[in-house]
Amino acid sequence: MARTLEIQPGGSLRGTPRIPGDKSISHRAVMFSAIARGTSRITGFLDSADCLATLDAFSAMGVRHTREAAALVVQGAGRDGLRQPGAPLDLGNSGTSMRLLSGLLAGQSFDSVLTGDASLSRRPMARVIEPLALMGAAITADNEGRAPLRIAGGQALRGIDYTPPVASAQIKSCVLLAGLRAEGVIRINEPGVSRDHSERMLAAYGVDIVREGRSLSMTGGQPLEAVDVAVPADLSSAAFFLVGASIAPGSELKLSGVGVNPTRRGVIDILLAMGADIRLINERDQAGEPVADIVVRHAPLHGIDIGSDQVELAIDEFPAIFIAAACAYGTTRLTGAAELRVKESDRIAVMADGLAALGVEVSVQPDGLSIVGCPQAASFSGGRIAGHGDHRIAMAFAVAALRADAPVVIDDCEAVDTSFPGFAELAASVGLGINARPVP
Repeated sequence: MARTLEIQPGGSLRGTPRIPGDKSISHRAVMFSAIARGTSRITGFLDSADCLATLDAFSAMGVRHTREAAALVVQGAGRDGLRQPGAPLDLGNSGTSMRLLSGLLAGQSFDSVLTGDASLSRRPMARVIEPLALMGAAITADNEGRAPLRIAGGQALRGIDYTPPVASAQIKSCVLLAGLRAEGVIRINEPGVSRDHSERMLAAYGVDIVREGRSLSMTGGQPLEAVDVAVPADLSSAAFFLVGASIAPGSELKLSGVGVNPTRRGVIDILLAMGADIRLINERDQAGEPVADIVVRHAPLHGIDIGSDQVELAIDEFPAIFIAAACAYGTTRLTGAAELRVKESDRIAVMADGLAALGVEVSVQPDGLSIVGCPQAASFSGGRIAGHGDHRIAMAFAVAALRADAPVVIDDCEAVDTSFPGFAELAASVGLGINARPVP
């Protein structure tokens, strides 16, 4: 059923909301535990639609899991223990599931088909098909390199020395997962910095990976040994609260146990550069990932230039960052971000349209946009926004209502559950005047 978010204007955010587990790490914890030898316990697992799609896919391939107290317990099938699913694996809206599973399944003995919803079926998959084909995989796709993906089993995979066309954690992870069933050495030469959750976690599961500058390599065919994983709170989800507290006078939030991996913390660094009052305290390591408690208070922001070197480090957080920019003094300019056009929606066009609908001056370029901030108490006029079935678009405009002079209504918001189930309730608990209403 469709859902609309209605948010009353103004207010402030105060409290200690508990941000749910990291989506990227939850995906990988399930995948790696499923093909490991032994039993893994995953705490902090994100029970979102995307992560449950990954879990359901492995259930369809014979991997057993149970729930025990706060833990998801996965009985690993081993590298060679997956079974052929009886039907295509429907991955819903999850691009991470599809791209990473394509690598993991490329070297299996059985055929498989990966499908998804209308949004996922529009997203580009040629970027993972290309390196997998070079490794010896047999994958066909519909719609000019888009899902569904049909993967032929029984292919002998070989090592590869590969430079992706863009810095991408999903491409890198796909190739590494295929390498677990390949002969020879797998080497990936990254053109820029991308998230390193896969290599951190693979190392925790006993895989030997060598990093030299922007290149990493591993010998194919290594087994995984089960471990326990504590998933930190998701920085991408925390970003909406970081922005909301930064733009709303009188706000102060403490977010506990948030992952602050240096390949992910671009949103923090960008907001700090804009003048945000953000402090990291109690910094520590959790299952190989850096974690901290984050305290954020309202502060006046100013516009900045955001270059391509910062894009991958904050790729999922730009909808929230655009809201901060609209409340800042001066102009914020983003370049080198064409990748935003092939997310769950065209996030450059969709955010620009939504900001303009709320009275913000914005101009669009092929690889970015410029936002003229309005630092007055009411930065937005209020109005009705199309969510375009994109979870991050909906949540970004929800926090924009903190600086609106009239209610903000966002349609087509059911996709919020793909990454942040309970967002509306959690936001309401710290002061956002939000109401989620089903639409027949």
